Amino acid sequence: MLSDVMEDYLKAIYVLQSEQGPPVSTSAIAEYLDKTSPSVTDMLGKLEERGLVEREPYRGAELTAEGEAVALEIVRHHRLLEAFLAERLDYDWSEVHEEADALEHHISEAFERRVAEALGDPAVDPHGDPIPSADLEPVDEESGARLADREEGDRVVVARVSDRDEDELEYLADAGITPGTEIEVVDVAPFGMVTVATPTGEQSLPAEIARSIRVEDAS
Repeated sequence: MLSDVMEDYLKAIYVLQSEQGPPVSTSAIAEYLDKTSPSVTDMLGKLEERGLVEREPYRGAELTAEGEAVALEIVRHHRLLEAFLAERLDYDWSEVHEEADALEHHISEAFERRVAEALGDPAVDPHGDPIPSADLEPVDEESGARLADREEGDRVVVARVSDRDEDELEYLADAGITPGTEIEVVDVAPFGMVTVATPTGEQSLPAEIARSIRVEDAS
């Protein structure tokens, strides 16, 4: 049995590997989980002993095949729970991340199956993030381009939005920028602001937020 903390570490490494590629540095894990570097180093040693990560001196750690399977299961739990909370319990999409974080470690396989069946086995969660299948096949965590990298005049559809910041999600919901929304890039300012036209009007987004939005070409 793994502790909740161990599972949190494996999920964090999975997310960071998806964003940055392996190996993931100790400092990156510490920042992601709000832990000290010595605490991260200690936990990585425990995970390595269990065959869940491999470490490279002075470079960081990456998941083994077994570690990735555990991480994918936790990610599946998390994203299914987010979908269930949003679709069946009327949670706002800005509220589901924290709740799912608390619940993801404690649901049985039977409960997971029932949630998936009740929702029609969804492919994505409320933020557009792909939900790993029941057989835990790897998913494409880097699909779509970042909105910040698109050019003026591009017409795109919002595919995914980062779920890590509740205030940011509320801001985007108020701006009408959610998965499935078609928008046009109106202006990309030299200092980083990205202005887009949405169905409800123009919105100027800070570069940091624009980088957290993944889009696909509008067909």
